[in-house]
Amino acid sequence: MSQIIACRNDEGIILAADSSAIDADSSNNIVDLNINRLMQLSAHAAILTGGAAEGEKMCRALKEFVSAESLTDIDEVYNAALPFLASEYEHFMRKKCAYWPIDPIHQVFFILGGYSKSNAQNPFQLHLLWTKMKLPQLDGDEISSAYTVPRLIRLEYRLNQLSKNQTPLDDLLAEVRSYLEKLAAADAEISGPLSFAIITRDGFREIG
Repeated sequence: MSQIIACRNDEGIILAADSSAIDADSSNNIVDLNINRLMQLSAHAAILTGGAAEGEKMCRALKEFVSAESLTDIDEVYNAALPFLASEYEHFMRKKCAYWPIDPIHQVFFILGGYSKSNAQNPFQLHLLWTKMKLPQLDGDEISSAYTVPRLIRLEYRLNQLSKNQTPLDDLLAEVRSYLEKLAAADAEISGPLSFAIITRDGFREIG
C-alpha cells in the first residue's frame, strides 16, 4: 500500500507521498520495500508514483529522458511523459505477466505536476496517468484541484474547498502534511519517510 496526495491553487502545487511499497519475489512471496515516490523531473515539474514499486524505476527513466530532451514546461513534459510511461509500463507488464497473472500488485499510478510559463489560463497543472484503459495501457486525465491515491474523498473535498476560497499555499501544505502524518501514525502500511514538495512560479522545492 502507498499514499500519494496532490493539489493545486492559483499560487502553485503541493505534492506529498509516503515511502511504503510491496513487491513479490521470485517465489511469489510479498516483500516490503521503501521507495522514493516523489521525484523532481525539471526546474518546474515533478511526479508522484503510487501502487507498484516498479513505478519508481519508471520515474527515474522518465527523469533521465526529460533531462536529455531539455524539457521544462509542464505542457511539453506531459506530452512526452504519457507515451514514455505508457511504453515503460507495457514493457513492465509483459515481463511480469510472462510468469505471473495480472494482479492489483502490478497496478501503477502517476501524478504529474508542474508550471507552464506559456499557458496564462492554466499555469499550474496536475495530470493523472493511470490504467484507465484495459491493462496494460496507461491513459491520462487532468486533475482540476485535488487528487489522492488511494482515494481520500474527505481530504480531496477539504482541499478543493480551501483552494476555491483562495487559501494560501502554505496553509494547504499544512493541511496535507497533517493529514498524511495522521495516516502514517494510524496505518502500518503507510510509512515514512514522508515527502512533501511545492511547485511555484519560482520552481520546484522539496519541503523538509
